[in-house]
Amino acid sequence: MNKGTVKFFNKTKGFGFIKDEESNNEYFVHVTGLVDEIQENDEVTFDLQEGKKGLNAVNVKLA
Repeated sequence: MNKGTVKFFNKTKGFGFIKDEESNNEYFVHVTGLVDEIQENDEVTFDLQEGKKGLNAVNVKLA
């Protein structure tokens, strides 16, 4: 389980990016990978899963 901060999330389009707390990498997140509703600057926990264009954040929950 990783920890990070929501850098950007567009509710209308249903996607955004989460910045990992430890690695500072940014991961794509899609609305289908959310457990809780998120918005920019929320602290979250998440898992990583291989997607079409690299690693995606899934099982995203508010921390």
